[in-house]
Amino acid sequence: MAIVKVLELMASSTKSWEDAALQAVHEASQTVKNIRAVYIKDHSAVVKNNKITEYRIVAKLSFEVEPQESKT
Repeated sequence: MAIVKVLELMASSTKSWEDAALQAVHEASQTVKNIRAVYIKDHSAVVKNNKITEYRIVAKLSFEVEPQESKT
């Protein structure tokens, strides 16, 4: 049976919400193994001078936990 954990992450991009999601997965993959899915929980944007300058997301990233070897 697989055990799956979920991390909640915040990420941003100056390009798009999609790029922010890509950045979240990329950064998490530096330390988290076996990433299985990303769910975008919320998104927002920073507006300056009537233009979007930053796209932000809150994402839930799920990953499979590797089983520990038995010490018997």
